[in-house]
Amino acid sequence: MSTIVSCQNVEKTYGRAEVEVHALRDVSLDIAPGEFTALAGPSGSGKTTLLNLIGRLDDMQAGRITVASHALHALSEAEATELRLRHIGFIFQAYNLIPVLSAVENVEYIMLLQGVSAAERARKAGAILDEVGLAGMHDRRPAHLSGGQQQRVAIARAMVAEPDLILADEPTANLDSETGEALLDMMLELNRERGTTFLFSTHDPRVMAHARRIVRLRDGRIESDETRAPQ
Repeated sequence: MSTIVSCQNVEKTYGRAEVEVHALRDVSLDIAPGEFTALAGPSGSGKTTLLNLIGRLDDMQAGRITVASHALHALSEAEATELRLRHIGFIFQAYNLIPVLSAVENVEYIMLLQGVSAAERARKAGAILDEVGLAGMHDRRPAHLSGGQQQRVAIARAMVAEPDLILADEPTANLDSETGEALLDMMLELNRERGTTFLFSTHDPRVMAHARRIVRLRDGRIESDETRAPQ
Protein backbone atom coordinates (compact mmCIF):
# COMPACT_ATOMS: atom_id res chain seq x y z
CA MET A 1 0.00 0.00 0.00
CA SER A 2 1.22 3.52 -0.76
CA THR A 3 -0.22 4.91 2.48
CA ILE A 4 -0.87 3.34 5.87
CA VAL A 5 -2.96 6.36 6.96
CA SER A 6 -4.89 8.77 4.76
CA CYS A 7 -6.86 11.69 6.23
CA GLN A 8 -8.97 13.78 3.88
CA ASN A 9 -10.66 17.04 4.95
CA VAL A 10 -11.13 15.81 8.51
CA GLU A 11 -13.24 17.92 10.89
CA LYS A 12 -13.81 17.43 14.62
CA THR A 13 -15.85 19.73 16.85
CA TYR A 14 -16.58 19.42 20.57
CA GLY A 15 -19.50 21.06 22.34
CA ARG A 16 -22.47 22.82 20.81
CA ALA A 17 -23.52 26.25 19.55
CA GLU A 18 -21.82 29.09 21.45
CA VAL A 19 -19.45 26.69 23.27
CA GLU A 20 -18.23 24.82 20.20
CA VAL A 21 -14.52 24.04 20.04
CA HIS A 22 -13.14 23.26 16.59
CA ALA A 23 -10.47 20.70 17.44
CA LEU A 24 -9.66 19.90 13.79
CA ARG A 25 -10.40 21.98 10.72
CA ASP A 26 -10.12 20.54 7.21
CA VAL A 27 -7.08 18.35 7.98
CA SER A 28 -5.63 16.30 5.13
CA LEU A 29 -2.59 14.11 5.72
CA ASP A 30 -1.05 10.94 4.26
CA ILE A 31 1.37 8.69 6.17
CA ALA A 32 3.43 6.18 4.21
CA PRO A 33 4.41 2.76 5.60
CA GLY A 34 7.61 2.91 7.65
CA GLU A 35 7.42 6.61 8.56
CA PHE A 36 8.62 7.92 11.93
CA THR A 37 6.50 11.05 12.15
CA ALA A 38 5.67 13.57 14.87
CA LEU A 39 2.47 15.58 15.10
CA ALA A 40 3.75 18.64 16.92
CA GLY A 41 2.08 21.66 18.42
CA PRO A 42 1.02 23.33 21.65
CA SER A 43 -1.72 22.00 23.93
CA GLY A 44 -5.06 22.41 22.18
CA SER A 45 -3.60 22.28 18.68
CA GLY A 46 -5.50 19.10 17.78
CA LYS A 47 -2.68 16.56 17.67
CA THR A 48 -4.09 14.13 20.26
CA THR A 49 -7.55 14.47 18.74
CA LEU A 50 -6.15 13.48 15.36
CA LEU A 51 -4.41 10.43 16.86
CA ASN A 52 -7.65 9.39 18.53
CA LEU A 53 -9.54 9.67 15.25
CA ILE A 54 -6.92 7.64 13.39
CA GLY A 55 -7.19 4.94 16.08
CA ARG A 56 -11.02 5.10 15.91
CA LEU A 57 -11.08 5.93 19.61
CA ASP A 58 -13.30 8.87 18.66
CA ASP A 59 -15.44 9.80 15.65
CA MET A 60 -15.06 12.72 13.26
CA GLN A 61 -17.88 15.02 12.10
CA ALA A 62 -16.71 15.26 8.49
CA GLY A 63 -14.04 13.96 6.16
CA ARG A 64 -12.58 10.53 5.60
CA ILE A 65 -9.83 8.51 7.29
CA THR A 66 -8.41 5.29 5.90
CA VAL A 67 -6.10 3.05 7.95
CA ALA A 68 -4.48 -0.06 6.46
CA SER A 69 -6.95 0.17 3.54
CA HIS A 70 -9.97 0.31 5.90
CA ALA A 71 -12.30 3.33 5.67
CA LEU A 72 -12.98 4.10 9.34
CA HIS A 73 -16.41 5.69 8.84
CA ALA A 74 -17.70 2.46 7.27
CA LEU A 75 -16.65 0.17 10.14
CA SER A 76 -18.98 -1.14 12.82
CA GLU A 77 -17.72 -1.04 16.42
CA ALA A 78 -16.82 -4.72 16.18
CA GLU A 79 -14.92 -4.14 12.93
CA ALA A 80 -13.12 -1.12 14.44
CA THR A 81 -12.09 -3.26 17.43
CA GLU A 82 -10.75 -5.91 15.05
CA LEU A 83 -8.81 -3.26 13.09
CA ARG A 84 -7.16 -2.03 16.30
CA LEU A 85 -6.44 -5.59 17.38
CA ARG A 86 -4.79 -6.60 14.11
CA HIS A 87 -3.25 -3.42 12.72
CA ILE A 88 -2.73 -0.70 15.37
CA GLY A 89 -0.60 -0.52 18.51
CA PHE A 90 -1.08 2.21 21.11
CA ILE A 91 1.41 3.86 23.48
CA PHE A 92 -0.24 6.23 25.96
CA GLN A 93 1.23 8.98 28.11
CA ALA A 94 -0.27 7.31 31.21
CA TYR A 95 1.05 3.85 30.15
CA ASN A 96 -2.43 2.21 30.61
CA LEU A 97 -1.03 -1.05 31.95
CA ILE A 98 -3.35 -3.43 33.80
CA PRO A 99 -2.28 -3.11 37.47
CA VAL A 100 -3.08 -6.69 38.53
CA LEU A 101 -1.08 -8.23 35.68
CA SER A 102 2.68 -8.72 35.57
CA ALA A 103 4.81 -7.17 32.85
CA VAL A 104 4.77 -10.34 30.78
CA GLU A 105 1.00 -10.76 31.27
CA ASN A 106 0.39 -7.17 30.15
CA VAL A 107 2.39 -7.83 26.99
CA GLU A 108 0.64 -11.16 26.40
CA TYR A 109 -2.83 -9.65 26.77
CA ILE A 110 -3.17 -8.39 23.21
CA MET A 111 -2.10 -11.80 21.87
CA LEU A 112 -4.63 -13.49 24.16
CA LEU A 113 -7.35 -11.42 22.48
CA GLN A 114 -5.95 -12.47 19.10
CA GLY A 115 -6.25 -16.15 20.00
CA VAL A 116 -2.50 -16.89 20.05
CA SER A 117 -1.57 -20.07 21.91
CA ALA A 118 -0.25 -19.83 25.48
CA ALA A 119 3.18 -21.18 24.52
CA GLU A 120 3.58 -18.73 21.64
CA ARG A 121 2.36 -15.81 23.80
CA ALA A 122 4.92 -16.61 26.48
CA ARG A 123 7.73 -16.98 23.94
CA LYS A 124 7.03 -13.72 22.11
CA ALA A 125 6.28 -11.67 25.22
CA GLY A 126 9.43 -12.84 26.98
CA ALA A 127 11.57 -12.17 23.94
CA ILE A 128 10.32 -8.62 23.37
CA LEU A 129 10.61 -7.69 27.07
CA ASP A 130 14.24 -8.77 26.90
CA GLU A 131 14.61 -6.74 23.70
CA VAL A 132 13.37 -3.56 25.40
CA GLY A 133 15.72 -4.01 28.35
CA LEU A 134 13.47 -5.69 30.93
CA ALA A 135 15.18 -9.06 31.29
CA GLY A 136 14.61 -10.36 34.80
CA MET A 137 11.58 -8.13 35.36
CA HIS A 138 8.94 -10.19 33.54
CA ASP A 139 7.01 -11.04 36.73
CA ARG A 140 6.90 -7.54 38.23
CA ARG A 141 3.58 -5.74 38.35
CA PRO A 142 3.39 -2.10 37.21
CA ALA A 143 3.49 -0.75 40.78
CA HIS A 144 6.94 -2.29 41.17
CA LEU A 145 8.33 -0.75 37.98
CA SER A 146 9.65 2.78 37.42
CA GLY A 147 7.92 5.11 34.97
CA GLY A 148 10.52 4.36 32.31
CA GLN A 149 10.15 0.62 32.87
CA GLN A 150 6.36 0.85 32.63
CA GLN A 151 6.70 2.72 29.35
CA ARG A 152 9.02 -0.02 28.08
CA VAL A 153 6.30 -2.56 28.91
CA ALA A 154 3.81 -0.38 27.02
CA ILE A 155 6.12 -0.24 24.01
CA ALA A 156 6.63 -4.01 24.14
CA ARG A 157 2.85 -4.51 24.31
CA ALA A 158 2.34 -2.24 21.31
CA MET A 159 5.07 -3.98 19.27
CA VAL A 160 4.51 -7.64 20.14
CA ALA A 161 1.59 -8.20 17.78
CA GLU A 162 3.62 -6.65 14.93
CA PRO A 163 1.04 -4.00 13.97
CA ASP A 164 1.28 -1.94 10.82
CA LEU A 165 1.00 1.30 12.79
CA ILE A 166 1.86 2.47 16.30
CA LEU A 167 0.15 5.60 17.64
CA ALA A 168 2.10 7.17 20.50
CA ASP A 169 0.45 9.99 22.47
CA GLU A 170 3.06 12.10 24.31
CA PRO A 171 5.11 8.96 25.14
CA THR A 172 7.96 10.88 26.84
CA ALA A 173 5.89 13.40 28.79
CA ASN A 174 6.28 11.69 32.19
CA LEU A 175 9.89 10.60 31.75
CA ASP A 176 13.22 12.19 32.67
CA SER A 177 15.56 13.24 29.87
CA GLU A 178 17.84 10.21 30.00
CA THR A 179 14.99 7.69 30.06
CA GLY A 180 13.11 9.53 27.33
CA GLU A 181 16.14 9.58 25.05
CA ALA A 182 16.77 5.87 25.62
CA LEU A 183 13.18 4.94 24.77
CA LEU A 184 13.15 7.13 21.66
CA ASP A 185 16.38 5.49 20.46
CA MET A 186 14.77 2.11 21.06
CA MET A 187 11.61 2.99 19.13
CA LEU A 188 13.69 4.34 16.25
CA GLU A 189 15.68 1.10 16.18
CA LEU A 190 12.47 -0.96 16.14
CA ASN A 191 11.18 1.23 13.33
CA ARG A 192 14.33 0.63 11.28
CA GLU A 193 14.51 -3.10 11.97
CA ARG A 194 10.83 -3.99 11.58
CA GLY A 195 9.54 -1.21 9.34
CA THR A 196 6.69 -0.41 11.72
CA THR A 197 5.13 3.01 11.16
CA PHE A 198 5.26 5.33 14.19
CA LEU A 199 3.02 8.38 14.53
CA PHE A 200 3.58 10.51 17.64
CA SER A 201 1.71 13.42 19.15
CA THR A 202 4.17 15.60 21.04
CA HIS A 203 5.44 18.99 22.03
CA ASP A 204 8.71 17.44 23.28
CA PRO A 205 11.80 18.69 21.37
CA ARG A 206 13.46 15.30 22.00
CA VAL A 207 10.79 13.50 19.98
CA MET A 208 10.96 16.09 17.20
CA ALA A 209 14.74 15.72 17.04
CA HIS A 210 14.33 12.00 16.31
CA ALA A 211 11.46 12.35 13.84
CA ARG A 212 12.08 12.16 10.11
CA ARG A 213 8.92 14.17 9.45
CA ILE A 214 7.27 16.84 11.57
CA VAL A 215 3.67 17.90 10.94
CA ARG A 216 2.90 21.01 12.98
CA LEU A 217 -0.65 21.81 14.00
CA ARG A 218 -2.08 25.02 15.38
CA ASP A 219 -5.71 25.72 16.24
CA GLY A 220 -6.82 22.51 14.55
CA ARG A 221 -5.11 23.15 11.22
CA ILE A 222 -1.87 21.87 9.69
CA GLU A 223 0.55 24.78 9.87
CA SER A 224 3.56 23.08 8.23
CA ASP A 225 4.74 19.66 7.06
CA GLU A 226 8.50 19.14 6.98
CA THR A 227 10.45 16.03 6.01
CA ARG A 228 14.09 16.01 7.10
CA ALA A 229 16.90 13.90 8.43
CA PRO A 230 16.88 13.44 12.24
CA GLN A 231 19.20 15.78 14.15
